[in-house]
Amino acid sequence: MLKIAYSPLFNHAVPEKHRFPMQKYDEIPKRLLAEGTIRPENLFLPKKLSESQILTTHTADYWQHLKDLTLPKKDARAIGFELSHALFERERTIAHATYECALFAKQFGVSLSTSGGTHHGFADHGEGFCVFNDLAITSHLLLNQGLSQQILIIDLDVHQGNGTAHIFANDKRVFTFSMHGAKNFPFRKQQSDLDIELADDTGDDEYLTILDKNLPMLIKTVAPDMLLFLAGVDVLASDKLGKLALTQQGCKQRDSLVFNYAKRYQLPIAVVMGGGYSENLDDVVEAHCNTFRIAKQIFNLD
Repeated sequence: MLKIAYSPLFNHAVPEKHRFPMQKYDEIPKRLLAEGTIRPENLFLPKKLSESQILTTHTADYWQHLKDLTLPKKDARAIGFELSHALFERERTIAHATYECALFAKQFGVSLSTSGGTHHGFADHGEGFCVFNDLAITSHLLLNQGLSQQILIIDLDVHQGNGTAHIFANDKRVFTFSMHGAKNFPFRKQQSDLDIELADDTGDDEYLTILDKNLPMLIKTVAPDMLLFLAGVDVLASDKLGKLALTQQGCKQRDSLVFNYAKRYQLPIAVVMGGGYSENLDDVVEAHCNTFRIAKQIFNLD
């Protein structure tokens, strides 16, 4: 069965000035339900991270500052959101949704969240609208419980997963792969296990050729038993913050490549949405919805 994480909290407690790009969290499941791609029973309401789960990845000092709303102003500005207890409840739900998707992926082959991809979260601070690092927390929880021994993170957001790279810099159990715009934020990048930096205006053909060359190589050499896929659609040419030039079809083919390799090598794959900042919200929602449509089709799930 196709299991999809969705919560009203995904679009809750976000300041008004950031509300427009966050609308996708509600619009994705709404569109998928309306067209019949999914049914209400495909959706599940995720829980919230516990303190002990947060501390598998983030420092006690950082967590304490968040709880007490005493984060230094410089650190709060780096996150970009106005901090509140309601915001942290939202972020705890987003991150736990990714972990629950990983558990469902192990059961059904694939599972997706309508949010997630907070890859700019470091152990001791947040950046770029990322408070907690959902991919890192999920990885630690799986490893600590013996549910996985080797994880491959496939980060195809237009922005490098700098927080994820830094957290796992000395942990060989998690291989970080980030394919992103060379001149996009973050301007001071960390070192992933494999970084592929793309020139401005890289289009479908070049992008897909590079990805198709590297994915099977990584699966064979890393030998993962779990895939975590950040399927950002800020790679689109229409994206306001991205510098790449993929079309809707190219973005769709990208997802198809990842899912087909996951199925071919019988690797469970948990998927999070990442960024998408096109002027037209419909472009963002449609690109994200394609990810769900393709996952359902390739894994043949009801």
